Amino acid sequence: MVAATERVPVLMTPTEKRRLARQAQKQGISLGEYLRRAAAAFSPQEDEEALEGLLTRVERSTASAAAAIDDALAYVEASNKRIAAMEAASSRGTP
Repeated sequence: MVAATERVPVLMTPTEKRRLARQAQKQGISLGEYLRRAAAAFSPQEDEEALEGLLTRVERSTASAAAAIDDALAYVEASNKRIAAMEAASSRGTP
């Protein structure tokens, strides 16, 4: 393994530093190693592609749910019309 010899100053609030230091400590690594690993794992292109795929699935499921609701409302409306017709026929004394 090549020894790290370059510095990259990163400014953050004391609160951010404490939070990151706690996370690094939980992993049993230094803050520097934690930040190196986090930076190496960061892939905005992959994240964007994953989010776009998720958005497509959400749009499809939303359209499907809306269609199902429309179908259910149409069924209820038709049912209400049948009930109203039966009630009207019953009040006139016709079967």
